[in-house]
Amino acid sequence: VQLQASGGGLVQAGGSLRLSCTASGRTFSTVGWFRQASGKEREFVAAIRRADRNTLHTDSVKGRFTISIDNAKNGALLTMNSLKPEDTAVYYCAATRKTLIKSAQAMSAQYEYWGQGTEVTVSS
Repeated sequence: VQLQASGGGLVQAGGSLRLSCTASGRTFSTVGWFRQASGKEREFVAAIRRADRNTLHTDSVKGRFTISIDNAKNGALLTMNSLKPEDTAVYYCAATRKTLIKSAQAMSAQYEYWGQGTEVTVSS
């Protein structure tokens, strides 16, 4: 079982990026994105349940980021618009075979599988 995150890069403030999480080996019920900025703890960004496409986004990205299922890659996309310098971080995709309720989706411990991370840098 492998997860691979891609799509990161350098972008100016106000720009957009689309991150992709590709999963191989099994189909996951819930996929999430987390990020970790330099010197800070990892934080939840967004999650989606495959069965009903139910999504959860952390408050700081609502209206700017959108998570969606990518059936072709058995994973999830994170479309990021109106990027801000404070979005700069390494972004990790995570997945679980569990169909997580909303209160659990933001908990990193609920995800068994993690990708290697893709770096996003937003310049001011």
